[in-house]
Amino acid sequence: MPAQTRAATFRFWPLLAVAAGSGLCGAEYVHAQSAAAAGKAKAQACIPCHGALGLSQLPNAPHLAGQPEIYVAEQLKAYRSGKRSNEVMSVIAKPLTDEDIGQLAAWYASLTIEVKPP
Repeated sequence: MPAQTRAATFRFWPLLAVAAGSGLCGAEYVHAQSAAAAGKAKAQACIPCHGALGLSQLPNAPHLAGQPEIYVAEQLKAYRSGKRSNEVMSVIAKPLTDEDIGQLAAWYASLTIEVKPP
């Protein structure tokens, strides 16, 4: 392979890698957005205790808005399996599928909380 062709090839590969990486990131972003949208629809059952935007008005129900996705998912799975117990959440989480849990977790993680000092 001539030196000019090799040089052009070596300049091309990093661009290809960036383009491929951007495509994956874009696809992941679209998937996260659609999961959050589906989770928002499923979260209607959560509103009475956790609020419409994941900010609870009840002293014994935690805020869910802004919680890390993995945390919400693990807690819902723990309620579903019986590893964690609460008379309301154990019943609510029992019929949830892994997909439901992932979507709910994506929704609550997508909500941002802003904290300002007094």
